[in-house]
Amino acid sequence: MCGIAGFFSADEFEDQLSGDILEGMLETIHHRGPDGRGRHIDGKKGLALGHTRLSINDLAGGWQPLYSRDRKIVQTINGEFYDFKRYRSLLMADGERMVTKSDSEIALGLYKKHGLDFTKYLRGEFAFVLYDDEKDELILVRDRFGIRPLFFSVQGDTLVYGSEVKAVLAHPKVEPKLSSTGVLHQLMQTIVPGSSAFEGVHAIEPGHLLRVKRNGKSLSVEQHRYWDMDFPLEADRPEKVDPQEHIDRIRDELIRAIVFRLEADVDVGCYLSGGIDSCCILGLATGAMQSAVKAFTISFDNDDYDEASIAREMAESMGADQEMIHLKAEDLYGDNYVKTVWHAERSFYNTLGVAKYLMSKRVNECGYKTVITGEGSDELFAGYPALKRDMFQHGLSHESDEVKAELHAALEKSNKLFKGAILSEDHHTHSAWDAKCGFTPSWIQPWMATLELAKPLLAPELREELKDYDPIGAIAEKVDQSQMEGRHPLDIAQYTWSKCQLEGQILNWGGDRVDMANSMESRPAFLDHHLAAAAVDVPPSLRIKGNIEKWVLREAVKGVLPEVLYKREKFAFMAPPAHTDEKKKAKVEELIDEYLSESKVKNAGALDEKAVTSFVEGWRTDTDPVSLVRKDTLLNHLLCVQILHSQFC
Repeated sequence: MCGIAGFFSADEFEDQLSGDILEGMLETIHHRGPDGRGRHIDGKKGLALGHTRLSINDLAGGWQPLYSRDRKIVQTINGEFYDFKRYRSLLMADGERMVTKSDSEIALGLYKKHGLDFTKYLRGEFAFVLYDDEKDELILVRDRFGIRPLFFSVQGDTLVYGSEVKAVLAHPKVEPKLSSTGVLHQLMQTIVPGSSAFEGVHAIEPGHLLRVKRNGKSLSVEQHRYWDMDFPLEADRPEKVDPQEHIDRIRDELIRAIVFRLEADVDVGCYLSGGIDSCCILGLATGAMQSAVKAFTISFDNDDYDEASIAREMAESMGADQEMIHLKAEDLYGDNYVKTVWHAERSFYNTLGVAKYLMSKRVNECGYKTVITGEGSDELFAGYPALKRDMFQHGLSHESDEVKAELHAALEKSNKLFKGAILSEDHHTHSAWDAKCGFTPSWIQPWMATLELAKPLLAPELREELKDYDPIGAIAEKVDQSQMEGRHPLDIAQYTWSKCQLEGQILNWGGDRVDMANSMESRPAFLDHHLAAAAVDVPPSLRIKGNIEKWVLREAVKGVLPEVLYKREKFAFMAPPAHTDEKKKAKVEELIDEYLSESKVKNAGALDEKAVTSFVEGWRTDTDPVSLVRKDTLLNHLLCVQILHSQFC
């Protein structure tokens, strides 16, 4: 695990000056790789590649950049390739020779053998660049789900890239400026896939690669998709289904994914909440290691949101060495909140991101560099309440209205705590989503409601500029229409969520960015593409069976779960919102004083200072629980936008 940054220019440049620029870019992401730095600079080729290293595999020899034997190909890699020992052997049998013991080196051999088809053989979480001297082409590749970040900006004759936006902004050709549409999307939480909060800075989309070639005095930049989460057509699913076949296949692929992620030259721990996902990972990892696993658990100071008791029961049943991180109001706000914004480079609606930042800090303090995590399970097996709602509304044509009503009532009751944030209290529709999906997915509906609160908070000039801009439609436009056609409504809901929320939210301020903030690599075993291939083949009725979400996963791993967890309905893992506690309110007020004063808002220029003051006063006096949940989310967004401006602009 590491950080990468660099640039590629159509013109030649002076090596010393470019070396200084590259060093400045790498300094901004030192936290991603504090164990060493490497760089490749070729001014005549207009090429500068930089790498900051976090040593996980081949501690003594895995330094980057890596070169082919003839030095015609050079690469820098952030991430992990799994099953790499088998590929090293296959490449050796073909005559390839390795100079390190690192997993990263297989990308060179596979590229030489397969060209751009080499992505088929790369298993894991990665973001990397590779320069082919003979073709004079730079290739930037991002893993299938977007676990590892990779941003770029084209400025005239130069492409600038980096693991984080801050590295891109450190190049003198890139102006650090929040974009108008970016501000609006930060306020409503949901962003356009492939975008960032910053003007001219884009994310390479998951499952895509970027090809950059010289075209005279300019660059040709093309993005290609090499993988997608492809659900089968409903017409192609078999009429007769053997549930046990799916259970066995899911179990086999999950175990394989976990065993691969235990491979490292350093100790590997586990994140452990009170949910099925992390609990089954701990159980299966314990079996594979045949020894106690180090488990890290967050405990909140609010019983409604705390799952620590179930996590403790799971840890005890597995004989795990559990590290409990107790978090209070003073931990989740103040300086930790501000630091989390800097690392995430985007807004967040809940301080769970701050909690995850503090957990990775404790992992680092305990001497661990890597953990296996449970992200991705809800995407593969339909764990979120919004997906359940879509299943009940659109995917149960065979059930009676009475059964549907009972299922809806149970869902609403069990998710009452999260109304206004991850689940909308009212039904919202949008023509672009209806046209593309046949319905407006439930996961985007709460953010449509947040958008209506957010628009009046924009500065008048920004409101005028964006008066004809439809952010909900812009998100829908990025979703591939062909992946909607002929699919079951649950498949559509899962696909659209995964394309829009997984990379932009779950894997950002809930994953890589807050983990690597403390030089700690997270390995989400569920986001193994072989496991994903097995999961999309599972019929919708086995993903959500009656009122039981993730049914097929529960059955596959029930032998390692406490009974209370096996029978328990999905519970959203969130930090207690500010309105639930007077101490949290007081800490938020400190942030409001620092970043949302009328003078600070006016100076930043993105928001209407009077409207923001009025909104904050409404938050202070509101007593409706659902309304407060939504206002809490928007208050976080407002703070984050102001903090982003102060940090970067």
